Amino acid sequence: MEGKDEDVRLGANRYRERQPIGTAAQSQDSKDYQEPPAAPLFEPGELSSWSFYRAGIAEFVATFLFLYITVLTVMGVVKSPSKCSTVGIQGIAWAFGGMIFALVYCTAGISGGHINPAVTFGLFLARKLSLTRAVFYIVMQCLGAICGAGVVKGFQKSQYERLGGGANTISKGYSKGDGLGAEIVGTFVLVYTVFSATDAKRNARDSHVPILAPLPIGFAVFLVHLATIPITGTGINPARSLGAALIYNKDQAWDDHWIFWVGPFIGAALAALYHQIVIRAIPFKSK
Repeated sequence: MEGKDEDVRLGANRYRERQPIGTAAQSQDSKDYQEPPAAPLFEPGELSSWSFYRAGIAEFVATFLFLYITVLTVMGVVKSPSKCSTVGIQGIAWAFGGMIFALVYCTAGISGGHINPAVTFGLFLARKLSLTRAVFYIVMQCLGAICGAGVVKGFQKSQYERLGGGANTISKGYSKGDGLGAEIVGTFVLVYTVFSATDAKRNARDSHVPILAPLPIGFAVFLVHLATIPITGTGINPARSLGAALIYNKDQAWDDHWIFWVGPFIGAALAALYHQIVIRAIPFKSK
């Protein structure tokens, strides 16, 4: 029996866990990766940098194109009396997800490819960018969304007003609580995916991650739209909701508009806390 016990003891020591999990996994390659410093709350030097304004312009143009394509897609589906003759809900979801995939790919190297105030807010809470840059991005995103929806209305004003202009509203049969919950969870899925796809530690370990990052982000947008279009038309992007509501400018577009700001911001905050505290365990790392 003593020989068998010795074999068991040696075997347990010889074949230790090769793949650490939990917080142990976070520190196993500390020699190869250093946590980047948190962004300062205010960065006055940014205001004199051309790259700062270039990034804001990139956010404006990306959100402009996003609203232009997606609002036209929504109007095309609403216009047809038979959804079978259009791309349907699946097509709308693909339009939103596909545009995010393409635009994040195009602008990630310039501005980070946020295209969404909720994403910017979540990254700000995680100290990935300064308050100065976050506010500037959100303003440019909202302006881009307003201009994108405005161009669609300019091209076909009568149809835009008749077809609802892609404005977000709570569908019949659902309460305000249902809509708020859908926006919170949907935005959580999106922002959590953004954090995971752009994690600097994963980028340092896996060289293919930066190239593939736009794909899961766009796919997350696609899946959330499939789930929540029947409830709220899917906001998860306050700039998108504001642009469509402001240009459409009818009572039904404003009745529950607060949901499309409060919901995404709560979802983004929860995703930031979950990723930073639970997934990355940053507060618990040894200094």
